[in-house]
Amino acid sequence: MEPSRGGHAMRSIWLGTLVTLTLLGCSNVPSAAEAPALEGTSWILVSLAGQASIEGQPATVRFEGGTVQGSDGCNRYSAPYSVRGASIEVGARGVSTQMACAPEVMARASAFTAALSASSSHRVRDGHLELLGSDGAVLATLAAQPQALAGTAWRATGINNGRGGLVSPVSGSMVTMRFEADGRVGGSAGCNRFNARYVATGPNLRITAPATTRKMCEASLMEQEQAFLKALESVATMRFEADRLELRIEAGALAVTLLREPGS
Repeated sequence: MEPSRGGHAMRSIWLGTLVTLTLLGCSNVPSAAEAPALEGTSWILVSLAGQASIEGQPATVRFEGGTVQGSDGCNRYSAPYSVRGASIEVGARGVSTQMACAPEVMARASAFTAALSASSSHRVRDGHLELLGSDGAVLATLAAQPQALAGTAWRATGINNGRGGLVSPVSGSMVTMRFEADGRVGGSAGCNRFNARYVATGPNLRITAPATTRKMCEASLMEQEQAFLKALESVATMRFEADRLELRIEAGALAVTLLREPGS
């Protein structure tokens, strides 16, 4: 006996309702296309729970080797993480430096690390990484870390002194670098102007032996200049973090740390 037309209609309505409920039930789960691989990516905090990040040192996130690390806006942190599809879990056994900052900065830093720990899934929309809670609410939104070197200008904040230490520039001196699109890099070594060639491929960076002017300065500046120029020749890799740039030797030790010049 064939089903009645009314039976067919009721079955269609039931199936339509089931599909609708299924879609609604999955609405908070990012699709595979929205959840790209995180390993090797870097991000800068834009907002927490819809509230814009405060001015000052921005919070950052880098996923590398099963570890999430960066700055919470005050202190450095590191914690294990794991990803399966769109799901993400940040371990509670993290480590952090213990520097004190202004109360509002400390509060923001605590809110950021809490959001990171509470994240259960992630997705990327319009070039931004969104970390979501178990209820699908957006806990934090982060922008991709710019990786372009050409056209940027920097001021050195730390120089390897050649004796295993990273030291601040001599008081009152300015050590700078500017990377041009044609492969030239130049600036001030603190006393003399210098120029060299560079090749950047992904995280790898090589700088040729710099040529300099021949001006003489006080002994401390000349010593700093020699250490800086030697450090440049030892550079093997680079890493961007917000408005900072780290240049490292092959073994991983810091050669030079730099701060981006405004507008570059």
